[in-house]
Amino acid sequence: MAGIGPVQLLTLAFGPDAKFEGRIIEELGVLEAGGQLRVLDLLFVRKEPEGQLFALDYQAESMGDTVAALLGISGDRPSGTRPDAPPPDGGSAFGLSATQIREMADALDAGVSAAFILLEHVWATGLKEAIRDTGGVPVAEGFLTREALAPVAAELAAAALRLGEPAAGPSTPGRSAGRSPRRP
Repeated sequence: MAGIGPVQLLTLAFGPDAKFEGRIIEELGVLEAGGQLRVLDLLFVRKEPEGQLFALDYQAESMGDTVAALLGISGDRPSGTRPDAPPPDGGSAFGLSATQIREMADALDAGVSAAFILLEHVWATGLKEAIRDTGGVPVAEGFLTREALAPVAAELAAAALRLGEPAAGPSTPGRSAGRSPRRP
């Protein structure tokens, strides 16, 4: 998997009153068009009262098989994989295991829908290689909630002002000139 960016499984839960208006798919399209990420697979499911997952028809026809295999809701395996095959990234102890992925699906409440989106972070391909080449191993990752950021909100606002405005979208060039001079 050399040359491929970090791969993330983003799982989003939706209550019974969710309004699927296409906004999430639209935003993913914007990020793909800008070359920031690539949607490798996508599967929308609903948890039935009896506990099984039922695939919904929100994904494109060629989507869903890989995520379904990861969730254990399909007898199919992604092509080229074997049950005893080593992890494609060299076996680092970082990320979600197949067991944890299945546990996420099992933990959904009955009546809840979920989107499982397999994303490649194209923007981070070089960063992933640099970390690996220097012997670094990611320890943790995750999006921070507003509550987690609240104690440092003033510092974040000051840093954002110091570094300039973030990219507004795919039509805005990157901020390579605004990088921090600090190096780890």
